[in-house]
Amino acid sequence: MLGRINHVAIAVPDLKAAVATYRDTLGAAVSQPQALPEHGVTVVFVELPNTKVELLEPLGQGSPIAAFLAKNPAGGMHHICYEVDDIIAASNRLKGEGARVLGDGAPKTGAHGKPVLFLHPKDFCGTLIELEQI
Repeated sequence: MLGRINHVAIAVPDLKAAVATYRDTLGAAVSQPQALPEHGVTVVFVELPNTKVELLEPLGQGSPIAAFLAKNPAGGMHHICYEVDDIIAASNRLKGEGARVLGDGAPKTGAHGKPVLFLHPKDFCGTLIELEQI
């Protein structure tokens, strides 16, 4: 069911500072910031030869990233995103196995303009999982 890793997401308290670290210190190619109000975040993608790193900053007070940063003020790994061929089939299979899909269970449009779902970290070794349809 799982395809390749699409990205690893890191929550950061200061997106500009994080971009400077990845771009200037590590020499990485970094995308322009993209606000995603429906997800409560502003994102930047660090492009790597084999995957991406997504830097997440809270957008608004109700952001789930704000809650994460309240517990982890310096930031840290937030989730890992895997690609799937069919997000509805994957969701149905996972629900049938007892996994919890977060939110209302319906896919939302992610930063790449593709359907995404998030899976409860308690069902996956303490890691928040995002699935993105390719």
